[in-house]
Amino acid sequence: MNSTILSGWRFRALLLTVLLSAIGYLAFSLWGGWREVLVAIARVGFVGTIIALTLSLINYGLRFARWQKFLALLGHQIHSQESLRIYIAGFGLTILPGKAGEAIRSVFLKHHGVTYPESLAAFFSEHFSNLISMLLLVSIGLWVYPQAQVIVAILAGLILVVLVVLQQTRWLKMLESFVQRRLPGRLGELAVHSIEIVLHSGRCFRFPILLFSIVLGLVAWGAEGVAFYYIMHTLGSDISLQVALFIYAFSMLVGAISFLPGGLGGTEATMVTLLMMNNVAQPQAVAATVIIRLATLWFAVALGIFSLVMMERKNRLIRLS
Repeated sequence: MNSTILSGWRFRALLLTVLLSAIGYLAFSLWGGWREVLVAIARVGFVGTIIALTLSLINYGLRFARWQKFLALLGHQIHSQESLRIYIAGFGLTILPGKAGEAIRSVFLKHHGVTYPESLAAFFSEHFSNLISMLLLVSIGLWVYPQAQVIVAILAGLILVVLVVLQQTRWLKMLESFVQRRLPGRLGELAVHSIEIVLHSGRCFRFPILLFSIVLGLVAWGAEGVAFYYIMHTLGSDISLQVALFIYAFSMLVGAISFLPGGLGGTEATMVTLLMMNNVAQPQAVAATVIIRLATLWFAVALGIFSLVMMERKNRLIRLS
């Protein structure tokens, strides 16, 4: 299964998709003024770049620790090195529509005995935890942008509803039994698998695991928010840490709920707009947005592509031996 995914035209098509997306992002940078972007990158410098990338690595590392915890709760102990390779590989396809690219982890995890409902439950649990953490970070600076209060309130309500549903194990099992009896064929199978994903996810959102996930997510995404704050101050802005965390988290939140590949477009437009609302000139706002996205999203994509290439090379050697 792995060798099929990571060989031939499929693998080359995936790499081409990533390349075209990168070209599109470069076009966005040029729209904002390539001179300003290059000047901003020079001002951040080598040390500043290393600081931003290190904070991004902290984000990835903490989220991976949570991912391992979710897999353990679902009954799977995968060697950390192999699991990390699979986890990072998912980043390489982040820019595919609807988070579908990251779901490729399910294909690799199947080889380690993790069923699709279980791996998709871990996938859902991770992103739902990210949503909760982002929402809490946004709440820190709601006074900066009062118009966001309605969005935050609606999302908070939806999150509470989902958390309640995830805890209804008895009713979900009854529903699963009913579906098995009444829905025939593929439709019934799909419905049963969907309920299984919900049931597995519920195990990842019980106390104290829920609190652990939220705190870890706050620290992880807060690290990238601090990187954004550092970049802004390096470029001469005087926005506070609270405002920087709000702008970064809210922009990421908009990108997430837009279901655009990697939040591309929605995240950037929101970030530039909010920066300009806080008296940051457009060229500086665009430059800061490009830099933080290069240090977060595109850094993750690069690591993911590297991991995928290494896995493809390993599979090719196995086929030749």
